[in-house]
Amino acid sequence: MDWSSWFTKDTIVRNLEGFQNFIVVSLCIGLFCAMLIRLGEMYVSLLNPLNFKLITSDILFILILVELFRLLIVYLKEQRISAGTAVEVSLVSALREVILQGVLEIPLGQLLGICAFLSVLGGLLLLRVWMFQRLNSLDSIDLHESSRM
Repeated sequence: MDWSSWFTKDTIVRNLEGFQNFIVVSLCIGLFCAMLIRLGEMYVSLLNPLNFKLITSDILFILILVELFRLLIVYLKEQRISAGTAVEVSLVSALREVILQGVLEIPLGQLLGICAFLSVLGGLLLLRVWMFQRLNSLDSIDLHESSRM
């Protein structure tokens, strides 16, 4: 057994990536269990008199957990964080907090800050779509030019 092979850069990186993937899979399992628990709690709360804020909060929280789960799955597949999914999670999280507090009950300064935050996140989503379209159009131009040669 050659100990020097354990300390090559490729072996170290491969082992660290494997350990990192193990951590992400553990997070996925924990997140899935948290979603099931929260879903069960939501159904139990439906037996009581309907509380619209509570049910809406639970539904949005489960959607946030689903988006986080999707973010982890994308990471496992592509070994990168999806910026679009991260922005979507942030949007839903911010909107959940606004719905929970109620727009009329939020102080004006905080409401303006939330509006600015949501505007920036929306701008990031639009920028992402624009960049994706731009890159696709450049790729199609490159493919068209290379086929003519």
